Formats: sequence, structure tokens, C-alpha cells
Amino acid sequence: MRVRTGLVGATAVAIAATLAGPAAAAPARGDHAPTRQAMEAAVRDGVPGVTATAEDRHGVWSATAGVGDLRTGAPRSAADRYRVGSITKTFVSTVLLQLEAEGRLSLDDTVDHWLPGLVRGNGNDGTRITVRRLLNHTSGIFNYTADEDFARTHFLKDGFLRHRYDTMKPEQLVAIALSHRPDFAPGTSWNYSNTNYVLAGMVIEKVTGHSYASQIRDRIIKPLGLHATSVPGTTVTVPRPSSRAYSKLAATTTGPTYDVTALNPSMASSAGEMISDNADLNRFYTALLRGRLLPRKQLREMRTTVRIDGAPDIAYGLGLLDQKLSCGVHVWGHDGGIHGSASSALTTADGRHSLSFNFNGDWAGNSEAVVEAEFCGK
Repeated sequence: MRVRTGLVGATAVAIAATLAGPAAAAPARGDHAPTRQAMEAAVRDGVPGVTATAEDRHGVWSATAGVGDLRTGAPRSAADRYRVGSITKTFVSTVLLQLEAEGRLSLDDTVDHWLPGLVRGNGNDGTRITVRRLLNHTSGIFNYTADEDFARTHFLKDGFLRHRYDTMKPEQLVAIALSHRPDFAPGTSWNYSNTNYVLAGMVIEKVTGHSYASQIRDRIIKPLGLHATSVPGTTVTVPRPSSRAYSKLAATTTGPTYDVTALNPSMASSAGEMISDNADLNRFYTALLRGRLLPRKQLREMRTTVRIDGAPDIAYGLGLLDQKLSCGVHVWGHDGGIHGSASSALTTADGRHSLSFNFNGDWAGNSEAVVEAEFCGK
């Protein structure tokens, strides 16, 4: 099974986590027919359109299914840019691990050390939460996107249509989380919380004196030449080429479909605001797993995982998920969900077989079937 990670999903509330693991050699097939069939099945299931790109020993393969615009019937493009949601977390974690490698922070530093007094009240205590616990979701801090008022305001129809262009500051998002008691004492359990990565972005800014967005651009996007990847901040549009994004904006998978392409992603902040495309995501995860972005010690830290209750084949590292597939292949990566967009990006541990894909609807489609089809041929 896979556990979805993101900000929104079919129930219009915050979702949890997904994907990834060490690597057996994946069976590579030149035609990728099972993957294409799984994409077409997602469209039959209700997803407006799918775009996917895989890279293996045969080279680069791209395909699309369905449409990118329900009004015009225009197809999706293999070059589509889209909102990647929680895939942002791997970028954020990579920057923090680079800073650790430079001796500018320690994973065992407390949140209170860098953000004094911020995480306090209702049983929350930043002196007991380390940077490591933010990155592997063992902090216990409540997930702000699971707050009922936040969900009504940002995920359901009336609230979203009224507030889709609002700007939210990271401090506001953290305050929502701290209005709740923690889910558990730090380090005693695991629960996916977007709040962890909002705080992680704030730590990057405190350590460097620069925004987390600028650090991602300077340390990852520019060096790797990720020309389709951006950290949009408060920009409400998605650069072209791109397709429209659609949602039911409801707790059901039926009813009207809404175009949710334009929105202010500040409500996702460093937990999920980034935009990218298939080729860039494959390049990023391949470079990461091959050690181009992190020294060996930090990559080992990133790949040190904790188990997820109820998901025996999935474990979570530092912004990186490890999943054992049905054929025994392990893949590393992340999923991401945000309004009208469900994405996955993953690669084998040797970086030799990668897959990234996107559904431009958030209420339907079996992403696990696409992953199984690509890496296991079924």
C-alpha cells in the first residue's frame, strides 16, 4: 500500500505521507506498456489527465493520457509544469542537510534554539523538538491542514472560492497548529504533519539570513539546471506549458468539478508550494540518490527511516520515503497533493530508474497502480 502525502485530497482535508526504499535492480522495459495502461485506467477512473516521464537504461520515455483542459479538450503535455505539493519537502530537507554538512546547524539542534519561544503552549515545547524530528515527522506537532476551520476555509468550495488568493504567513500556519495539543510526545511516535516543514523553512531562514525559497534556488534549482522548477511564493499562476487543475472541493468524489488552477500557494508554504515538471523531478531525485547534492554522511541520515504504523512496506526518512513494491523493488521519493494536483516522483536507490507523474485532479485515480506498473510491470 502507499500512504498519500499532501495538503488536500478526495476528502478535502489534509492527507498524510507516502512512497520509497533501498534498491534492487528494477525491471526496465522499452515500451512501458503497463505504465501507459495504468495511466489510461486513471483517466477512466475520473482523473481529467495524466502526464508521466520515466528514465531507465533504455532512455527517456514520456506519455500522456486524458485532457489538460476540460473546457477545450486540449491534451496534457509531457512538458507540463504543475504544483508538486509535498514533494517540496525533499527540497527543504536537502537544504537543511547541506547546512548541517557545512557545520552551520545540527540535526539535533532544538527548534527553540533557532526559533526561540515560537513553539510553546497547549503542551507544545520547542525545547524538546529537534530539527531531525521535524524532518522525519516524529515531533508530535499537530498538522495545521487538519484543523477543521482551516479545511473549511481552504479545501471546501465556499471557503476556497472566497479565500483562494489570500496570503498566509508561516507564523500564521504554525499558530493554527499550536492552538491544538500535540499528537504525542516528541520522538515517541510518527504522524505526518505539514507544520513540521513550515518550521523547517523558518529554520533555514534563521540559519542563513535568506528565505528558504532563495536557498532552494541557489543550492538545488540553479546547480542542477531545473528550468521548470520554481518556488512561487504568492504568485497565483502556474507557468506555461501547463494544464488546468481540477477539484471537487468537497468531502465526496461526486458533484461539480471546479477549476482550481489559480491559487495563492502561501497556504502551503515550505510544506508544499513548489512547481516543477516530470523531467526536473527525475533529475532532482536521481542527483540526490547518486550523492550529487549531499555528502555521504548526510545522504545516509536522509535515508535513515522510521516505520509508519499500518504501512509495513513504507518508511519515512528525512523528507524522503522508502517503499518496497510488490515485486521486491525499493524506490525512494515523495508524493505531493495540493488543490487539483496529485504527483509522485521516485527512483531506485542507484538512481538508474526514475518516474515522475501528475494527475490534474485530486479526487480520483490510483497512483500506486502507475508506480507498480512502471517498476514491476503490472
